Amino acid sequence: MQVYLVGGAVRDQLLELPVYDRDWVVVGATEKEMLEAGYTRADAEFPVFIHPESGEEYALARREEKTGPGYKGFRIYAGPDVGLEEDLLRRDLTINALAIDASGNLVDVCQGREDLDAGLLRHITPAFSEDPVRLLRIARFAAKLGKWGFRVAHGTQALMRKMAASEDLLNLRQERIWREMQKALSEPQPWRFFEVLQRCGVLERLIPELDRVMERDDSHAAAEQANSLPGLQRVTGLTSDTAIRFAVTFYHAALSVDNTPMLLSRLRAGRQETERLMDLLAISHMKGSDSEPGDLLGLISRLRPERQPERYAAFRLACRALWPERAEHFLAELELARDVSSTVDVKSFMQQGLAGAELGRALRSRRLELLTKRLQEAATDA
Repeated sequence: MQVYLVGGAVRDQLLELPVYDRDWVVVGATEKEMLEAGYTRADAEFPVFIHPESGEEYALARREEKTGPGYKGFRIYAGPDVGLEEDLLRRDLTINALAIDASGNLVDVCQGREDLDAGLLRHITPAFSEDPVRLLRIARFAAKLGKWGFRVAHGTQALMRKMAASEDLLNLRQERIWREMQKALSEPQPWRFFEVLQRCGVLERLIPELDRVMERDDSHAAAEQANSLPGLQRVTGLTSDTAIRFAVTFYHAALSVDNTPMLLSRLRAGRQETERLMDLLAISHMKGSDSEPGDLLGLISRLRPERQPERYAAFRLACRALWPERAEHFLAELELARDVSSTVDVKSFMQQGLAGAELGRALRSRRLELLTKRLQEAATDA
């Protein structure tokens, strides 16, 4: 039995990046031997096991044969006669097909180290096209490593275009698309995930609403420097919160559709992502240099900054990313609305015998009166 450290842990170690998860490949062992050694199964369908002490994943070296559509349409064999090289050659990219043996020696059968040095995301064999999930993964690696100059190799780009046109792409489960997108949104350059998918034609088929509102540049050289998602680029510099990044990314796409909840449901967006985006859409009608007092008070009522300060802070960050030129003026107005809403004394109106809808109308009228005055004073001072 021989054990090798493989995949992303080796890649990130060579790039001198933090290594968070380590995966291992075991050559020359059987499932029975793994279980007898104290390992437990991690997956009912794949020969992957959990180490009894470290909790890390150890997979038997395996080979795969495409038997049907989708990323699950594979026949897997994981006998003790499968060698390390055969296991590495079934992987997606050369930079992910690296291994380190027990003595610390690098095993590189695909020139992955050369591609690491050159900053290339390159597929290993034409079998790359058998699994449509790899389109999402390579886009995510572009988001992860683009900061260090990594780009998709020309040959891989051509293969991705063919894959994007295949019916196999539509067999991807929405849950898997969402999971890869969420991971990409947490990376240093998340906009590259969407740019790579658009460039090869995947975005047009999987998320056409976003594809339609992104800038296009079909030339390979220029696309590497494309600035098609400026809002996402700006918000990436402000926060690592993926829900805020998502809301900024999909704001214009959501504006372009008749049924935003249906879009969010199809994307499998989570509760927080949905809330962040819907908060932004609530101000889509607020145009011009000055906002209406009633709109500002309605927005404060929605955001509830005193009870949900994180939600309010997230909204402010998203506004700065989407509208950098006018955000500060708008947010200053919003702060006035927040101050007015919190200073109007509800008890004084209740002492007058007001309740229910009548109380609500009185509060709103008073707040509108005060906010209108405060906004006029602010405009005069400016």
